[in-house]
Parts: sequence; structure tokens; C-alpha cells
Amino acid sequence: MQGSVVSLASIKRIAALDRPAPVAAGCPSQAGGVDPRVADHPCYSEEAHHYFARMHVAVAPACNIQCNYCNRKFDCANESRPGVVSEKLSVEQGLAKVMAVAASVPQMSVVGIAGPGDSLAGASAPKTLALFEAVRAQLPDVKLCLSTNGLALAEHVERLKELGIDHITITMNAVDAKVGEKIYPWIFWQGQRLTGRLAAQTLLDRQLLGIEKAVAAGMLVKINSVLIPGVNDHHLPEVHKAVRARGVFLHNIMPLISNPEHGTVFGLSGQRAPTNAELEAVQAACGIDAKLMRHCRQCRADAVGMLGEDRGQEFTNDLVAAKTEVDFEARDLYRQLVAKEREDRKQAAKRAGLGLAQMTHGQKRRVAVCTKGGGRINEHFGHAREFRVYDVDAGGLSFVGVRRADNYCQGGWGEEDHMEAILKALDGCQAVLVSKIGRCPKDELAKAGIEAVDRFALAYIEEGVSGWFADQAQLNKITA
Repeated sequence: MQGSVVSLASIKRIAALDRPAPVAAGCPSQAGGVDPRVADHPCYSEEAHHYFARMHVAVAPACNIQCNYCNRKFDCANESRPGVVSEKLSVEQGLAKVMAVAASVPQMSVVGIAGPGDSLAGASAPKTLALFEAVRAQLPDVKLCLSTNGLALAEHVERLKELGIDHITITMNAVDAKVGEKIYPWIFWQGQRLTGRLAAQTLLDRQLLGIEKAVAAGMLVKINSVLIPGVNDHHLPEVHKAVRARGVFLHNIMPLISNPEHGTVFGLSGQRAPTNAELEAVQAACGIDAKLMRHCRQCRADAVGMLGEDRGQEFTNDLVAAKTEVDFEARDLYRQLVAKEREDRKQAAKRAGLGLAQMTHGQKRRVAVCTKGGGRINEHFGHAREFRVYDVDAGGLSFVGVRRADNYCQGGWGEEDHMEAILKALDGCQAVLVSKIGRCPKDELAKAGIEAVDRFALAYIEEGVSGWFADQAQLNKITA
């Protein structure tokens, strides 16, 4: 369990040597402090995303609103952002792909529909519901998850509940139409194309109604909000207050993606993305006790695999068989192994916390970690495409978020031009914990005041970060 890719053969081999205690059938894996409803959902639980994968099925191309940060593409393999897919699928093709992924990726615990348009818009809605019904019949061990802009959600809540869909994500960027009209140029509602403030107000009213109905039906609702500097950055705390008052389970504030090459209105008009500091400031403004998601990867609408990776090109139509047999025993064994690993990590975190609590002083430090899953420090620096960032002091660890950058090693060689982006991603960090690192990048990091640390390779993140912090204290590098 030290990496993100686990084969079916390895699961059976490990299980034969050390079979964990069985987990009750139909019950999700549970770790201390994790809500059982989201224990195996990588998008709803930061803890779960170390162990479980998701897949998005691209059966919903139609959309009923236009967002200035969105440009849907149906045949794109080289962009990683919402609204982009390599191929649109029929319901039959979607089911075949789901079964193929379930057979090959035992970590896959969630099947979601997130576009590339809106899952409940016009012609998309029947396909979405039909696919969910087929998957529920074939794969009873997965969770079904739907993403929507919320315009048509209220009319479908009852049917979604009947299908066993209890995780709904709604993208909502404003609760004030004066802000919303800067983000949404038009919507299509009840056979009419609405524009301007009327469009924004109609959308916001429908979103709030959908949230209220979904929460009343017992669904877990997550809100995604795109942080757009100068447009809704100061307004998002109001959004957070409004959705939390309506019982939303989780709020995910994510940065605008505005690369000009993506062809969006904001990208072409020069609207900039927020900095890491701006994103953290808005998250902090939403309240200390807020349930905020900090591990979002802003996935493609056909993403497959663990968060932060995309194995979608392994499961294109030309590679997927019409019918695939799923080894449910192997999938169950994987969950049992995860249950054991979670307990081990829980004990490691407890030991780390006790060690930090014994320190009488310690200025807060920020540490980045290279990991490819399992909650361990198990990624080579040169292969890392993202860094998990933590704050640590004598009071414990807190997860700050994920920062992305192109990996340093390309084809076995270091790319110096990538280091600039990596250093920007690591801004504010005093150390980066890795499984391995070459001399050249280690020296470059040192020049920037960042210590590269490989002595905690393969340790749990909590143990490694707290161990580094304790070492710094002993070396008198941390003052009260």
C-alpha cells in the first residue's frame, strides 16, 4: 500500500500472506473520525483520497448555461480541467467502460457523471439516469455521484434518490445576481434563452431550491465555487454562509483556470487566476469551523484513477471490451487491506501527535510532501506533479492544500525550466519531504531556502512531517 497503483494479482498475493479481519458486507471502510457515508469517497473525504479512486463517465454533452470560465471540448486528450473529454459516450459504451475500470482498478469506489456538459440538462438527463440505473444493477459496491450546475436539479431529486445517488456536487459561484451576471452570460430555461441579471437570478434561485430539496432528501451536497479575482473573491464568504445555512456537507473553493489556450472568455480577456495566498485567504475568510475541501484536483469530465492521476487513455472505446468480468473478491480484499492500512496510519498519526505535544515551543512551519497515495512519503521529487502542503507546530499538523506543477524529470533528465514553476508552487515552504531526489534539484531547492528531506522515505506523512519538525527544534532552528 505504498503507491497509488495496485494490481489485482498483488492484492491476492498480499492477502494470502496477511489477510485482514473481514469487513462486514455492504459497509464502507471506516477510519477514526471519518463519516461512514464518505469514508470511501475520494472527493468528499481527504483521508479517503489516499486510498480510493473515482471515474467520470462522459455521457452528458448538453449544457443549459454558459460560464465565462468554461469551454467544453469533446476530443481533447491533453488538457486537465473540467468540461474536457477525449470522447463522448453512449449509455452502452459508458457501462462497458465502467465495468472495464472496475475490473482493472480495485481502488475505484465512485462512479460519477460530471459532463462534459451538465448531467441534468435537456437530452443529457435521460442518459445520465439510464447509466446510473445500469451501473447500480451491475456494481452494487460503488457509490454513484452526480455533478451539476443546479439549474434542473430540483425536478430530478426524487428520481436520483430512487437510484441510490446520495452524493450531489453543485457548482455555485454567487448568491447575488449582480455578481452572477459577470460569470454567466446566458442560461437556457423553460424553452427560453435568458441573459444578463435575469439569467443570473434565475440560476441562483434554482440552485438554492435544488440544494434545499437534495438536503431534505438526505443527500450529501458538496458545493464547488470557482474563485475569480476581482469578480467573486470578496463575495465567496457570503456564498459559504448561504449554503452552510441550508445544510451543505462540504464547500470546495477552487482557483480559476484561465489559460488563454483553453479558449474561455476569461482566458481570452486576460482575467487572471488567483495566487495560492489569495486562495488561502478566501478559505480562511469562510470560517475556522467550516467544512472546506482542500484536496480538489479540478478533474476532467472523463477522469479515471486516483485524484491527481488520469488513466483515462487506458480505457478508450477502442480498448474496452463489450463485456468485462469483474473480480468482486479482489475488490473486497482491497477494501480489507485499506481498513488495516488506515488503522496503522491512525496509530502513526497518534504517535506523531503525542511527540509534537511534548514540545514546549515551536514556531509554525510549512512543509510540502511528495506522495503517490497511501498516506505515505513515497514519491520521487522528479516524478511529482503536485505537492501536498501542511502547516506544523507543537499543536499538530493541518492540511493546507495541493499545489500543482510540471514534474522535474522528463525522459530521465531534469528540466531546469520546470524548476521555476516548482519553486512557485513551493513558495512559503521550508522543506519538501520526498522518497528520493537528485543532487541538482536538491541544490536548487537549497538556494531557494527549501530543505529537501529524504530520510523519512516511505513513512506515513504525519510521522515524517512531525519528525522533521522535531529535528528542527533539536537543531535550534525553530524558536518559540
